[in-house]
Amino acid sequence: MKPDSTARQLSSTPPSPHAGPPQPGMRPAGPPLPGRYKRYATWMIFIVVLVACSIHTDATPYQLIVGLPEMGKLLGEMFPPDWSYLPTIWKPMLETIQIAIVGTTLGAILAIPVALLCAYNVMPRKLISLPMRTILNLVRTIPDLLFASIFVAVFGIGPFAGMLALLFFSFGIIAKLTFEAIEAIDPGPLEAMTAVGASRIQVIAFGVVPQALPYFVSYLLYTFEVNVRAASVLGLVGAGGIGLLLDRSLGLFRYDRTSIIILLTLVIVLAIDYGSNLLRRKLL
Repeated sequence: MKPDSTARQLSSTPPSPHAGPPQPGMRPAGPPLPGRYKRYATWMIFIVVLVACSIHTDATPYQLIVGLPEMGKLLGEMFPPDWSYLPTIWKPMLETIQIAIVGTTLGAILAIPVALLCAYNVMPRKLISLPMRTILNLVRTIPDLLFASIFVAVFGIGPFAGMLALLFFSFGIIAKLTFEAIEAIDPGPLEAMTAVGASRIQVIAFGVVPQALPYFVSYLLYTFEVNVRAASVLGLVGAGGIGLLLDRSLGLFRYDRTSIIILLTLVIVLAIDYGSNLLRRKLL
């Protein structure tokens, strides 16, 4: 037998259970000690931070135990739902979906040129791409409810303020995800088109768009799902939609009506989610 084959057999042989305790000076099995201590220290820091945050925010198990009886009373008042209230909420629910459709579509259209200007492989000039990214970060910093409150103060109570809020919200999300998808596309076709003398517009139209379009549509559908949920609560600040009736039913302690609003919203969101998943599977 060759020496190297003998060495491979010895190295692959499992240790015998009768080998006895490790001898002094022998390193025990398992990860290296510095790595193990680092892992323990990371978990300790995480637990300390979690406990400190829970104490400072009163988010303790005691608060949950104290609130459970009240939660049970609320659920008891929500059921059975007031089914006679269903015809009243159809129109506001339809308005909610319309707000989400218009806000998402307009936000996605505005996101296309901004995403192209933010992607370094399309716009290598950082004097343009960096300010555009800064604007995107600023837009994404503001939550949709704050946008709705601002637009209600400017344009008054109604669905237009809610549509504008979802427009800016959609613009920030879709532009951010799309320019990251553009930067991850295959650079081969772009380099080949540039080598044969294609213009910048031709490279974008025939090299970038075909690769990034499925991701863009997928992000648009995902944002639409999120916006339907968000539009359901924009009415709490006066931005139209089903949220106005939700706020009214909560104010009148008609939790049986609140439950029928929640159930209808759930059914619509599930239907949109199912349709979006089907489209995404075909696109990606």
